[in-house]
Amino acid sequence: MVSLPALQARGRVLFPGLLLAVTIAAAAKFLSEHYVAPVMLFALLIGMAFNFMAEQDRTGAGVVFASKTLLRLGIVLLGARITLGDIAGIGTSGLLTVAGLMALTIGFGFICAKMFSRGWRFAVLTGGAVAICGASAALALAAVIPANDKTERNVLFTVVAVTTLSTIAMIIYPVLFALAGLSDAQSGFMIGATVHDVAQVVGAGYSISTEAGDMATIVKLLRVTLLPVVLIILALALARRESGFSQVRLPLFVIGFGVVTLANSIGLIPASLASLLVDASSWLLVIAIAALGVRTNMKAMLDLGWRHVAVIVLETVFLLALAWVAVATGVAGI
Repeated sequence: MVSLPALQARGRVLFPGLLLAVTIAAAAKFLSEHYVAPVMLFALLIGMAFNFMAEQDRTGAGVVFASKTLLRLGIVLLGARITLGDIAGIGTSGLLTVAGLMALTIGFGFICAKMFSRGWRFAVLTGGAVAICGASAALALAAVIPANDKTERNVLFTVVAVTTLSTIAMIIYPVLFALAGLSDAQSGFMIGATVHDVAQVVGAGYSISTEAGDMATIVKLLRVTLLPVVLIILALALARRESGFSQVRLPLFVIGFGVVTLANSIGLIPASLASLLVDASSWLLVIAIAALGVRTNMKAMLDLGWRHVAVIVLETVFLLALAWVAVATGVAGI
């Protein structure tokens, strides 16, 4: 058992860096609420401006703690956003369609990465972020994938890219679907199945109608619900690749995510507490993103080049095209 003096000493070491990350996160929240822009993007950009503090003795340890431990805790609490009942209204065909879109998009990510000479880790990060739930998925996947010297900058690039593309989609997709003559339910399905981040899905869906917003939210939550499934499959695949299935050890945060989701689904978490947990998750993820921003060197990000951008843009267009075909042919059941 860890002694109280040891905890106090650890707290003193972590406090300056944590305070920096929390302050950046609070500033990002303020700017997001007042200028109607993605909070994750603000947190990243402000954090990057403080990169000079990443290696300082006083702040370094706390920044690392925020970017790793608080990140995992935030992902665990994401489970309070989801219940199995949320997806009942979409039906079996909708469920299978969404799962199929996700699987094909992740698979296409490997093809794109190969085309542009990117590694498999980048394929998993970008394909998963586009297919599942944007920045949150990228952070969760990064916690499972074995890290290398490019991991942090690839994660930051993915978060920036999917957040930016989600914002563009929130503006363009409702207009595009209206011009195509899609019904409100069809437009909602398309938005929920293709836009990366939850906030932009809600914004785009309800900008059309209540029916479209409800459908978009349910489909999006279905994608989020499948996140732990993807994480488990990835963990199994990596374990098999490295040392066989007998050595499989699921990360604790994946197990925690599943437990919280199940508890929320069967009513063990009161609605008021679930709301608090979702808010806490939002704050923890923003703090983690702020810390990741602090740890990111802008020059290293710029050195990534156009191939990174091409991969994630192609994945986004691919997902949109697949969803369009599914709706147009009636496969989605909408």
